[in-house]
Amino acid sequence: MTTIARKIGILGGSFNPAHDGHRDISLAALAYLGLDEVWWLVAPQNPLKSPVGMAPLDARLAEAQRVANHPRIRVSDLELRLGTQFTADTLKKVVRKYPHYRFVWLMGADNLAGMHRWKDWQQIFHLVPIAVFDRPTYTYRALAALAARRFACFRAREQAARTLVTSQPPAWTFVHHRLNPISATEIRSKRLWGESGSRVAKPATPR
Repeated sequence: MTTIARKIGILGGSFNPAHDGHRDISLAALAYLGLDEVWWLVAPQNPLKSPVGMAPLDARLAEAQRVANHPRIRVSDLELRLGTQFTADTLKKVVRKYPHYRFVWLMGADNLAGMHRWKDWQQIFHLVPIAVFDRPTYTYRALAALAARRFACFRAREQAARTLVTSQPPAWTFVHHRLNPISATEIRSKRLWGESGSRVAKPATPR
């Protein structure tokens, strides 16, 4: 009997903290791309971000679980268990570990705009298909970025998004959907300063 491959979207990042923008992209991916699940890979430490202000991994995983709140969104510490730090290395191991699954990498347009700074970023396009989701103010910057220009001839029409996950990479598409302006930076800023605008005192450091 032929086994139908599960179609999995992978959304990686610091999730510091997870927020409704992550959930919106995931729900859009399930609907637009016809996926079975979306995996949130919560990174122990993003190599492009400072560890200063980074919440502990356990806390970020717990918050991601709370925000995801969906039976088809799986929050995972897989990157920790695989011992990888860079997306290209993670995807190589994931594809090898789950040979019967079909994967698509999910990312916001803001990440596409700076993707050329990622280690082995061109290799990522050759490992799995990529779905880029629009983010407020990033549409034109993302589509004019080096990564988009370099792989322009492999861009699939948005109307064919449901076949993307089964496409042979390199293959990518840009998905326009309801734009959510929220960002993790904004959330951290509000938590630090408080909704009223006055700075919230940090708890004293234990001695």
